[in-house]
Amino acid sequence: MKITFLGTGTSQGVPVIACDCLVCASDNKHDKRLRVSVLIQDQGKAIVIDSGPDFRYQMLRAGVKQLDAILFTHEHKDHVAGLDDVRAFNHKQQSEIDIYAHIRVHEALRNEFHYIFSGNNYPGIPRLKLNIIEENETFDVSGIAVVPISVMHFKLPVFGFRIGVFTYITDANSISEEEKQKIRGSEFLVINALQKTKHISHFTLNEALELAAEIGAKKTYITHISHKMGTHLEVSKELPEGVYLAYDGLELEL
Repeated sequence: MKITFLGTGTSQGVPVIACDCLVCASDNKHDKRLRVSVLIQDQGKAIVIDSGPDFRYQMLRAGVKQLDAILFTHEHKDHVAGLDDVRAFNHKQQSEIDIYAHIRVHEALRNEFHYIFSGNNYPGIPRLKLNIIEENETFDVSGIAVVPISVMHFKLPVFGFRIGVFTYITDANSISEEEKQKIRGSEFLVINALQKTKHISHFTLNEALELAAEIGAKKTYITHISHKMGTHLEVSKELPEGVYLAYDGLELEL
């Protein structure tokens, strides 16, 4: 299995528009963060988690030629806004793209992209096959078993996903003990940490480090990072062994 981090930034990305802070002014490529997303390639299949506003550029930058499915964590704009651009894959593959999401997210997609679901099959609109994710039910994506993990993004339930030894969680600030059991045994954990100071809907860096220590994965990667976290170089020096800041373009071979 190969993992490619397509984006590791928060909803505004880094640099933030009109900001001249140290992080936004950095010339280190690791401080340039598109909206959060990840590509999973396994068994000849390609799965993307979330298609945010940068989806088109992320596909071009990573040289993605095949897309079998998109898994959605939740319906916020920075995770769904680029969905229209799947039509390039529709055209190339001459097939629908499988979409997996909670039924609440399906309704949000129908509202956001009403023209896709209107029944008026205008030439060139995206062609999607909607699949509902049920809590506590492992589902199959092109022969790959995916375990949904329910986490809380303030008061909004959000899905994380586990595929084999790899677990990916973003936009969370609390996880129940029951759901943590689904994560335990992961060798590679991706977890969000927005900044160092307390936030209403995201883990802080210390909270993410506490969770990483509790889970005990061989390697933990921090994602969904804002410009308030600090530079990649400086924050990396503060991290314990086995924990790393993810960055755009990072590839993992599992």
